[in-house]
Amino acid sequence: MRKIYLEDTPLQEAQEQIKQRIHFSPQVEWIPTREALGRVTAEPIYAKVSMPNFHASAMDGIAVRAEATYGADEQHPVRLKRDSDYVEVDTGDPIPAGYDAVIMVEHIHQVDEKTVEILESVAPWQHIRPIGEDVVAGEVIVPDRHRLRPVDLGALLAGGNVTVPVLRKPRVAIIPTGTELIEPREQVAEGEIIEFNGTVFAAYLQEWGAEPVYLGIVEDDYGKIRDALKAAVQDADMVLLNAGSSAGREDFTVHVVEELGEVLTHGVATRPGKPVVVGVVEEKPVIGLPGYPVSAYLNMEWFARLLVNHYYGLVEPERQRLSVTMGRRIVSVMGAEDFIRLTVGCIDGTYIANPLTRSAGVTMSMVRADGLLRIPPGHLGYEQGETAEVELFRSPEEIRRTIVATGSHDLAMDVLHSLLRKANPGRFLVSSHVGSMGGILAIQKGEAHVAGVHLFDPDTGTYNLPYLEKYLRDQDYVLVQLVYRQQGWLVPKGNPQGIQSVRDLTKPGITYMNRQRGAGTRLLFDYLLAQEGLQREQIYGYTREAVSHLSVAAAVAGGTADAGLGIFSAAAAMDLDFVPVAEERYDLLFSGSFFRSEEGRELLACIRSPLFAQEVEALGGYSCRDSGTILYQSFSGCTSQT
Repeated sequence: MRKIYLEDTPLQEAQEQIKQRIHFSPQVEWIPTREALGRVTAEPIYAKVSMPNFHASAMDGIAVRAEATYGADEQHPVRLKRDSDYVEVDTGDPIPAGYDAVIMVEHIHQVDEKTVEILESVAPWQHIRPIGEDVVAGEVIVPDRHRLRPVDLGALLAGGNVTVPVLRKPRVAIIPTGTELIEPREQVAEGEIIEFNGTVFAAYLQEWGAEPVYLGIVEDDYGKIRDALKAAVQDADMVLLNAGSSAGREDFTVHVVEELGEVLTHGVATRPGKPVVVGVVEEKPVIGLPGYPVSAYLNMEWFARLLVNHYYGLVEPERQRLSVTMGRRIVSVMGAEDFIRLTVGCIDGTYIANPLTRSAGVTMSMVRADGLLRIPPGHLGYEQGETAEVELFRSPEEIRRTIVATGSHDLAMDVLHSLLRKANPGRFLVSSHVGSMGGILAIQKGEAHVAGVHLFDPDTGTYNLPYLEKYLRDQDYVLVQLVYRQQGWLVPKGNPQGIQSVRDLTKPGITYMNRQRGAGTRLLFDYLLAQEGLQREQIYGYTREAVSHLSVAAAVAGGTADAGLGIFSAAAAMDLDFVPVAEERYDLLFSGSFFRSEEGRELLACIRSPLFAQEVEALGGYSCRDSGTILYQSFSGCTSQT
C-alpha cells in the first residue's frame, strides 16, 4: 500500500481547490440572545422596538420648557416654580408632555422647596434622548453571516430580539490513528505515546466556532480506519484524520480516502506540514493531518480553519504583523514555503527575532513562539540584521513588556520568571537555551536583555570575567551573581555503572550525553578531560548534544545515555542519582541599558528577594548566599569590579 506523494501542490492552490469543491448548506437554529456570543447570524436581524421608545431624560435634573429659560444669565437669573415651570426627573425618566429640555441638577440653585434659580438658558431638546436615539424599530441591527460580539448582544436585546437565528455550528469529527497511542495518563510505558493532538484540534475548533466531536483512537489497521471514516461522515460536516498521512507502510489515510471518495491533494509545498491529505468523502471534506504536532497545527489553520470560515461565509482572519530584525541567519531552500517559528523581543527599541527549532515534532516550539515568519518559494532566507515581516502570536505590547533572557539553562531562571510575574503580572521573561557563549554573543549583538553564564576559565581558575573581557570589550554591561550550584554526574538510580570520575566514562559500553558547543557545562567537561589527560575520542557520545540540563537528565532517565554532566536539580527532577563534581558560580549578565531600566531594577529586586533564595534552594543543589551581588560593571568603557 506504500505510495509516494501525488504532488507538491502550492498551498494557496490546495486551499482554493477544496473551497471550490465543497459547498456547505448549514442549518439554521434559533437560540436565546443571551447565549449567542460568538455565533454567526443566519440572516439580517432587525429591531422590533425602538430604544428608547419614549423621549427620555439624559441627566438627573429638572424638565423645563426651553423658552421659559431664555435670557437667563448671571446678571439676570431666572426663577422657576415646581409643577408650573418644571418637574424633577432622573436619568432615563420619560419627559412629561409640554416639556422639551432638561437642566442638569448641578446647574440649578435651590431657592426654596418649590423654587429654583438658573443662570443659563437651555436649547430645545437639550439633555433629552429622543425616541429611537439608539435603536430604531425596523432598522438592521446586525447583518447576516456576522459573528456576534458582546456589544451586539446588547443591541439585539435593546431592539426586542430575545432569540436570534444563527447557523448551526459545523460538527468536526476528530479521529487520531496509531497503534502506539494511548489516552492521556500519568504513567507511560516504553513504546507508548500520549494522544494529545486531538485535544489541541478540539480547542482550535472551539475557538474558531466549530463543534468538535472526538471519536477516540483507532489503531493502524486499514479496515478499522476505513470503517471509522465511513461512520464519521454520516454525522459530521468535516472529518480530521490524524497521522498516517505520509508515505510509510502504515500510512493508510490517502488510500482510505481514495477508496471512499476523492483525493484532491496529497502533499503541499511547505516546510513543515508537507504530508497532508485533502479529500472529499460523500461531499464532506476530509483532512488527513500529519502526526508531527507542528505540521498538524499549521495544517489545521491552513485547511480546517479555512473550511470553518467557508462554512460560515466569513473572511479568513489575519494576525497582526510586525517588522523585525533578524538576530540570526535563516536559510531557506527553493521550491517550498518555509514557516519559521520565532521568538521576538524588543531590545533598546528594536524588535529582534530569533528562530526556534525547525523540527516538526517539537510542540514546545509552538508554545514558546511569539510569531511566525513565512518565507515564500524562491526566497533563500534572511541574513542576520535583515528586516522581515512576521505574523504575531502575541501583541506588540506584550512583547515590549518581555524580558529576553538567553544563554545557559538553569532552573533558577524559571523561578525568577514566576516571581517576576507575581510582582508585576504585566511582565514576562522568555528564555532560550543557547549556551553561555551564545548568551555572551547575544548581549554583544544587542539581541538579549540578560544572559545566564557559567564559563570556567582554566587559565585563571575563575568564572565568566575572562570571557567578558575578551568578547565585550568597550561594551556596556553588568555581571550579577545569581546562584552557586552543584555540577555532577547524572546517573540512573543506584549508579549501576559505578560512575565516579570522568575516567569512568571511557569504560567499554558507557554512553555519554554531552551539552552543545558554547555551553559552560561542556567547557567544564573538556577541562575535566584535560585534567585526566583524556581525549574526546575516548568518550562514546561526546558529539551527541543536548541544549539543557533537563534534556541530559531525560536521556539518562530514558536509557539512551549512562551518564551526563549536569546540575543536581535536573537529576532530582528526573529521579536520578547525582555524583557531585564541583560547585560553580552561575551569573546573570545584564546589558548596561537594561540594568538601568525599570525592568532591570524589577528583575534585580526579585533576585535579591528572600523568596527567590527560598524557592531556589528548595530545588536542591543550590546556594543563594551571594544572589544579587554586582560582580562587575562596565559603563561606557569605565569598569569596576566588586
